[in-house]
Order: sequence, then C-alpha cells, then structure tokens
Amino acid sequence: MAIVTIENKKEAKILRKKTADFDFSKYSKSDLRKLVQAMKQTMKDADGIGLSANQVGLDLNFFVAEVNGKFYAIFNPKIEKQSSETEETEEGCLSVPATYGIVRRAEKVTINAFDINGKKIKIKAWGLLARVFQHETDHLNGKLFIDKAKNVQKVI
Repeated sequence: MAIVTIENKKEAKILRKKTADFDFSKYSKSDLRKLVQAMKQTMKDADGIGLSANQVGLDLNFFVAEVNGKFYAIFNPKIEKQSSETEETEEGCLSVPATYGIVRRAEKVTINAFDINGKKIKIKAWGLLARVFQHETDHLNGKLFIDKAKNVQKVI
C-alpha cells in the first residue's frame, strides 16, 4: 500500500471526498484481517500513529491507529460527544508530507463505531488518542488538518 499525498493531484481527490460506509458483508474475515494488517504495516513503515483508508486510496470508512502501545481498527466512526475543553497542539499528516501546524481539538471525545468483527463499540478517548480519532475521522469526511491549522509550516 502506498500513501496518497496532496502532492499527487490526481490521486489526492480521494482525500477530499467523504468515504463510503464500510460494508462488512463484502469481506471475508480473512480478507478483512489482511486489509487491517496491511494498513497497520503501512502506518508503521511511515512512522505514523494513525492512517485512514482513503490515505491509501480506498473509499472505505475506517482507520487504524496505535497510541500508547494499543492498536485500534475503527470502522464507520461517528464522534458522538466532544468536550468543550480544547487543546492546541502541533499536528502533521502522512498525506501532507513535511508540513506541520497548530490545531485546536477537543480534549475528550466519545466515538461510536464498529470493531473488526462488525460489533458496535463506544470508545471514550482523551489526550493524544482523542486527537488521533478526530484527525482520522476528519480524513474520512474529506477534511485535512491543514484546513483548520494555524501557523502551517513546511519543513525542508
């Protein structure tokens, strides 16, 4: 799997489009596990902590993340709640290489989603995990961090 970047205008269109809901009936358990493993490996190879399906050219509503040694495969996520308390922190993105900016995000979020087995899950997240969930959910909705970032800088 290759990561789609904004530098490749033709491929980058998928990054600006809301992804299609993930349909578990279209995948065998084996194929689904292989897909998640491939996404996880691509994320790790790029030194990322989150990767949405559209970042590798797939029009599918799911992402993978690994924060504090815990791995997540999240399907059809919806942010149900977010705290009014926010935090500004520097972010970057594998699809926007060598670019960083300050992004204000909720400190805590609750997401409703499905796990790899198609089972409904609810996760309450805070800190870095909440930030990653918001960043990846934005991706799945066709938004990039640079759309809301301040002080965007390209590192050469």
